Amino acid sequence: MRRTRDFEIFSLSFLDCICCGFGAIILLLVISDFRQPTTLEASRKILAGQVRELTRQLEVIRGETDVLDRELRGRVAELTRDQQALARLAGDLTSVRGEFAASRKEASAANRIEAQLAASRQTLNSEVESLLDARRRLPALEAVGGIPIDSNYVIFLVDTSSSMTDDHWAAATSVLREILDLYPHLEGVQILSDRGTPMFAGSFGKWLTDTPALRATMISRMGTWRAYSQSNPVTGIRAAIRTYWSPGRHISLYVLGDEFTGDSIQQALDDVTAVNRSDAGGGRLVRIHAVGFLELSGFPPYTSIRFSTLMRLMCEQNGGTFVGLRQ
Repeated sequence: MRRTRDFEIFSLSFLDCICCGFGAIILLLVISDFRQPTTLEASRKILAGQVRELTRQLEVIRGETDVLDRELRGRVAELTRDQQALARLAGDLTSVRGEFAASRKEASAANRIEAQLAASRQTLNSEVESLLDARRRLPALEAVGGIPIDSNYVIFLVDTSSSMTDDHWAAATSVLREILDLYPHLEGVQILSDRGTPMFAGSFGKWLTDTPALRATMISRMGTWRAYSQSNPVTGIRAAIRTYWSPGRHISLYVLGDEFTGDSIQQALDDVTAVNRSDAGGGRLVRIHAVGFLELSGFPPYTSIRFSTLMRLMCEQNGGTFVGLRQ
C-alpha cells in the first residue's frame, strides 16, 4: 500500500514568492511621487488668485468704459445739434444772398436788400457766437491742476470742526471759491458738513440752482457757518452718494478737511467703496476729490496725517485727486 507524502504549505519556494511580492510593493512606494497632489493644489490656488485679479481689473475697465461711453454719447448729441443749427443758419444766409442777387438790378430796392443782408449777417454772427459761447461753457474733459473737470453736479463736504474754523476757515473759503470758478456753469450744487448737514436749512436731498447770487451767498455764509462735526467725512460721503446720485448725473464730491478721527482707515475706505460702486459692472457712481489742510506748527500732526492718508487712498480708488495745502 502506497503511503501519502505530507504536504507543507510554507515551503521555501512559497516564502521566496512572498518576499519578492513585498519587495515589489516597497519599491513601488519608494519610486512613487506623492508630492504631485500638493503641487497641483498650489497651482490651483495661484491660478484662482490670478483669475480674481483679472476679474477685478475687468470690472474696473468696464466701469471706466461706461463713463467714457456716456460722455461720448453726450458729446456726439451736442455736436449734432450744433451742426444742425449751423446748417439752418447757412441756409438762411444763402436765402438772403439769393434775394439780394435777384433784386440787385432794381436800384430802388438796393438799400432795402443791403439792410436785410446786414441784419441777417448780424443775426448769424450773434447766433454763431452764442453757439461758441455755449460750447466754451461745457465741462472740459481735461484736468485742471490735476483735477478732472467733467461733472455737471458738484457737492462740497466741509469739515466744520473747531480746528478747521479756528485755523483754516479763510483758506477753506478761498478753496471753495476757486473750485467753483473751475465750473462756469453747473446744473446743480450742494454744500454739506462732514456729517451731511446742509449749509442751507431744509435743502437736504435737493439740488441748489447754480447762479452767481447763490455762489456769492455760499461764500458769504462760510464766515458764520458752524455745524456739529466729528472730523470724520465718511458719514457725510455715504449720505451724499445715497441721496444725490441718480443715473445720468455726473457728480463730483469735494471733501475739505484737516483731521480724521475715525477708528480705522481701511474700514472707512471699505464703507465708501461699498456705497460708491454700481451694481452693474462695479463702476464708481461719483468722483471723490479732497483738499487737506495740514496742521499748523506746534500742533500734533497725527490726525492730520491720518486724514491725508485716508483721502489720498479714497481719491485714488474713486477717480479723484487729493491736494494737500500747507499754510
